[in-house]
Amino acid sequence: MAILDVTEHRERLLALASRLPAVPRQDLYHFLDVAHRLAQELPYEISDTLDAFNHAGNGDGYLLIRGLAVEEDHELPPTPTSTPAPVERPRLNMEAYLAIIGRRLGLHTGYAELRSGTVYHDVYPSPGAHHLSSETSETLLEFHTEMAYHTLQPNYVMLACSRADHERRAETLVGSIRKAFGLLDPGTVERLYDNKQPCEVDVAFRGGIEDPGAIAKVKPLYGVQDDPLLGYDRELLKPHEGADAEAVAKLSQALDDVTEGVFLTPGDLLIIDNFRTTHARTPFTPRWDGHDRWLHRVYIRTNSHGQLPTGGERAGDVITFTPRR
Repeated sequence: MAILDVTEHRERLLALASRLPAVPRQDLYHFLDVAHRLAQELPYEISDTLDAFNHAGNGDGYLLIRGLAVEEDHELPPTPTSTPAPVERPRLNMEAYLAIIGRRLGLHTGYAELRSGTVYHDVYPSPGAHHLSSETSETLLEFHTEMAYHTLQPNYVMLACSRADHERRAETLVGSIRKAFGLLDPGTVERLYDNKQPCEVDVAFRGGIEDPGAIAKVKPLYGVQDDPLLGYDRELLKPHEGADAEAVAKLSQALDDVTEGVFLTPGDLLIIDNFRTTHARTPFTPRWDGHDRWLHRVYIRTNSHGQLPTGGERAGDVITFTPRR
């Protein structure tokens, strides 16, 4: 597992976090600008690890930062039951770390159609949630590359944990194409590489249409041929019947075979390389007692893979949907 334990730097990181504005959502652009300045003061062990991961990634497809200072459970607000978060909600420690560490990597980005266009997402269980939603709990959230169907998909998905589930059962699963690639035979790779497949989109991006069909086209493998990028969604990718579907099935199995599980506990921050992995979450049982699992999520874009096309983007921008074609 790719783990960076920052326990020895906990107090220094907490001091950096305390210099951020106290209410992030009142002026998020300013909040993230301050975070960018603070990101230059990270301990070298942390900044060098982040820079290396940002430059070349790793075989695991993720980086887990462990040992961050989080509020005591009784100091936290109740786990949310609705979204978006109130504008006036004070800064939480894990939100602060998402800001500072995220700005070391790139630009925080909101997606206009998703979560009311907010940049910070609370991730919590919700009764009756759609099976494709991160708010599911008692069913498996299936493997997916986040917004693989979006021309400006995020480079990184960042998840920070303020509360774990009561039984510590919820596991974030990550499958890396760098590990799975060697399990694919040459014929399967040739079939998948640069071969666009029909892909449906998440509910938020359907424009109010119940079932618009496969409105996007996604390449399961693309980029450098011997170190490809991954576009994959077990629920939404709808490969052409026959050889294409068989190749995608082999890719699915290879990703299953190399999957690693990460149990997020309070003080953990997980960075997922969204161009080289697929991720999922195992079921857990909420108690609806105000102390259920509570993660914070942000999406980061960088200048890799054409995700900052204008050069004038800012951290905190909210962008609109264009499907991959």
